Amino acid sequence: MRKFLVATILTVATTGCAWTTPGPGEEAVITRYPLLFGSGGVSPTPVATGRKFFLLTTHATIVNIQPQRVDMEFEDLMTNDGVPLDFHAVVTLQVINSVQLVKEFSPNGTIMTAFTKNLDQPFRTAVRDEVKKHGMNETAITVTAAEEIDTAATDHMARIIAEKQIPLRLLDLSLGRANPPDSVQGQRVETATQQQRSLTEQQRKLAEDQRKLAEESRAAADAAYNDKMNLTPTQYLQLESIKMWKEVCGGGKCTVLAGGGIMPTYDVK
Repeated sequence: MRKFLVATILTVATTGCAWTTPGPGEEAVITRYPLLFGSGGVSPTPVATGRKFFLLTTHATIVNIQPQRVDMEFEDLMTNDGVPLDFHAVVTLQVINSVQLVKEFSPNGTIMTAFTKNLDQPFRTAVRDEVKKHGMNETAITVTAAEEIDTAATDHMARIIAEKQIPLRLLDLSLGRANPPDSVQGQRVETATQQQRSLTEQQRKLAEDQRKLAEESRAAADAAYNDKMNLTPTQYLQLESIKMWKEVCGGGKCTVLAGGGIMPTYDVK
């Protein structure tokens, strides 16, 4: 009889219990559901890493307390000059009170649920309002405008978290590069191409003008030299020819031909 009672007690004990095992970076929030009478509710103390046994009428919600990333897509946010822009935003959040999160903001214990219910729409509104304050070019190109939008959106989200007492810590918020429509991007590429073509033409004209000035300066110097030396144009050409052959025959390896011609000679190895 005693053995039967012991076996019965062990059977009830083992079949009436369950357990939870939170891993590293996790906590388990325990919610008790009374079977017949008594009070239940969320336990004020979460279960940290390790195994915890509890009754089958008790539910454990695993909460990730590590920093987590939330990605958001923004489409067709109008600038003050009427150009729709697309953004990709990244928000990094961390749970600071798992019990409060499950009890008041996210029954399934996820940051995404709390974010969707409490922060998503206010954040989108804040970003939309800030983009309206800037033009397309400064938003898509200027770093200052992007930083102003990021700062305003970050302050707005931090304020909502504090006002609603959401147990989340805002670690980082960043809006990616603004992307205008394909038609606008094509126009920007064409404008950049035309500007580059204009710069190229300006540089070419500048080089030609400089070359022209150099030739004019050289011609003026030659004319001044002729006047000073009382050389005729023919004599000047002969002098230039002598200079040329002097450069060619600098090593002294030239052959004077009959009739006054000169031919350089080379060593063949």
